[in-house]
Amino acid sequence: MASVVFADLVGSTGIFERLGDETAGRFVTQLTTALAKIFEQHNGRVVKLLGDGLFVVFPAETQALTACIAIQRRLSDRPVYPAGMRSPIQMQMGLESGEVVEIDGDCYGDAVNSAARLADLAGADQILTSQRVRDLLPPEHQELLRSLGPMYLRGKADATEVYRVNWDAERDAEATVMGVSMFAPVGKTHLEISIGDQNRKLDAAGGRLTLGRARDADLSVNDTRVSRLHAAIEWVGGHFILSDASSFGTWVYFGDQPEPVVLRRTECYLVGHGWISLGCDRNAEAAPLANFTVVS
Repeated sequence: MASVVFADLVGSTGIFERLGDETAGRFVTQLTTALAKIFEQHNGRVVKLLGDGLFVVFPAETQALTACIAIQRRLSDRPVYPAGMRSPIQMQMGLESGEVVEIDGDCYGDAVNSAARLADLAGADQILTSQRVRDLLPPEHQELLRSLGPMYLRGKADATEVYRVNWDAERDAEATVMGVSMFAPVGKTHLEISIGDQNRKLDAAGGRLTLGRARDADLSVNDTRVSRLHAAIEWVGGHFILSDASSFGTWVYFGDQPEPVVLRRTECYLVGHGWISLGCDRNAEAAPLANFTVVS
């Protein structure tokens, strides 16, 4: 058994277009070399550098998770900017455990493939992992994981329960809000949401509500633009949080604001009232629209 990590640079194509191949190549090489040292400090073995990423194997899940968190925190606390660019470097990571076969210094196996697919699914600054890894972690590390629900990883016939690592609890990992207060008192706070003739209510600390094409979703939507488990809403840290887990994204419109928050494997706070469009913007033909209201 081993733990496998794929760590990829977000937006590397834009860096090469902006800086040119020579300058960008030198910058990316220096970056991945520095990150490799951090992985090695946590007992990781860098199997190979992948141009704009790294493939690393660890003997234990805790070491792999700790290394991934250390890198995300390092890039958050001390941002790295490519020359002449205003956006800092961001990484997306996938972590999986399982049997790994080593041949001529390279590594193969289902865990390797799954870790690569999880990294592909991850958003900027995210670490995604699986139920298998969660089960092998100690309780204090399990508490850092939030389920995004079952997802079909490319090349796998069965769904994988995917988890996002809350490595930065203070900012709650990418949760955003547009122009409204996030600090309403809990009291009798609850969320009301409806789509078509389906109506649901979610109380504060009242569990989790799912939206998707699956028949067992709390709000089931029969539309090809909607993923089986498209999104979920839960009460976390004093707020209702909508998490997108879909293939095509989720558009969230707050109040009368015309511009949406667009979620792609990311999250936002739900406050006030508005609309959630699944798989397309609300102007698309017969868009699957859910109306929500947070009642305090």
